[in-house]
Amino acid sequence: MSKKYLETIKANDGVIYHIEFHQLRLDTALNAKGIHNLHILLSPPSSGLYRCRVVYDKQNIQINYFSYVKRSVKSLKILIDDDIKYEHKYENREKIDSLFEKREECDDILIVKNGLITDTSIANIAFFDGVDWISPKKPLLKGTTRARLLKERKLILKDIRKDDLKAFTKAALMNAMIDFDIIAEDKIEELIC
Repeated sequence: MSKKYLETIKANDGVIYHIEFHQLRLDTALNAKGIHNLHILLSPPSSGLYRCRVVYDKQNIQINYFSYVKRSVKSLKILIDDDIKYEHKYENREKIDSLFEKREECDDILIVKNGLITDTSIANIAFFDGVDWISPKKPLLKGTTRARLLKERKLILKDIRKDDLKAFTKAALMNAMIDFDIIAEDKIEELIC
């Protein structure tokens, strides 16, 4: 039984965003080019904001469209898990979902692996040091928005430890649906609950 992979792609009023980054990740996950061509297969609704959910393996692809409403994230609970692995965007998110359930009163989680900040449950993260936006060098998942912002030279990669957070003035989440969303300014310590 093969693993099922997942892509979440933004479509607004029929326009698909940054499809080339999703196609590259799909091709990388399958270790082959051209098995599924997203440019041909995607046909989102012509009106409204949608999350295109693409579940695939080498033999099959399933595409669904869901109306999208952004989830508000104003607080993060730091959780440590040195065993978690999520190097590809898998349909099975059981381990991440299990950690998310431990967030208590917080909106989301900030996962620490081997002493280093990685990601939240739904997004890569970046922190502003007053000059540059810094993103973890070793995320759980190398997201498509992160890849695009790195290519555009808008992010710098560094190892970030929990104690490093106090040196930052802003925090932002990034994923295909929210792009680059600043969730904390000036009082970053208030983000951590």
